[in-house]
Amino acid sequence: MNQASAVASDPAAARCRSDAPFILCLWIIGGFYLFLIVAMLWAKMTFTSPGHLWSALQNPEIQYSIKLTLLSCTLTTLFSLWTAVPIGYLLSHYDFPGKNLLDSILDIPIVLPPLVVGLGLLILFRTSMGQWVEQYIGFTYAVPGVILAQFMVACAFAVRTMRTTFEQINPRREQVALTLGCSRAQAFWAVVLPETRRGLLTAATLAWARSMGEFGPLLVFAGATRMRTEVLSTSVFLELSVGNIEAAVAVSLLMVLSAVAVLLIVRLYGMDQPTEGMVKL
Repeated sequence: MNQASAVASDPAAARCRSDAPFILCLWIIGGFYLFLIVAMLWAKMTFTSPGHLWSALQNPEIQYSIKLTLLSCTLTTLFSLWTAVPIGYLLSHYDFPGKNLLDSILDIPIVLPPLVVGLGLLILFRTSMGQWVEQYIGFTYAVPGVILAQFMVACAFAVRTMRTTFEQINPRREQVALTLGCSRAQAFWAVVLPETRRGLLTAATLAWARSMGEFGPLLVFAGATRMRTEVLSTSVFLELSVGNIEAAVAVSLLMVLSAVAVLLIVRLYGMDQPTEGMVKL
């Protein structure tokens, strides 16, 4: 009788007990995928040693690939944001003929295999227009080709992120700015863009991380030439091709550490979302 009265007086506790099997099932299902990720990382870390990692860092070819990776990923991120912001704003604020078709075209680099994107770029620069561009800027099997191949895929993710960001912004502030005499451009720079800080940081992170992990387009369009177009992703392939598995694993760990560092920085400083409505476990 006392237990029944306690349950009746504390319905929240009774609800938590009844939710326990459901929450446990969620953890079991999601935990399987989490286990695979952690197990994969653990296997990599136990396969190599700090000596192999240090040896890879001392290799001039790996040092070059690290520098080129940092340079190309940073430039790709800047170009992606420069492109994604206007496209995301247009798609979220304007309705025009062919909008659905344009939206579908922008998703092509996401759904296509990356290898096909690289093949498309290679064919494009074999046309008369591409050859004319090659006279001024050499893209094929050159460093600009690395940046272009990364940009083709990374920008699509940035566009999706920025469109969602603009759609989540309350349009009332922009409308008030317009009624107060601001032009559309002035309202965009003074009101809309400052509210996209988190979205910009998320888009930049996705673009940077996706650029670093790109491989297929780089191999087909820019090649994997030592001390020329070699980045970290192609370094793994080159080391594996000569049977140097320890160096390949060491380079892959560098990529993992870089990705984790970038994602943690964003989670800690740019993606702190309010926890209102969340249930504490």
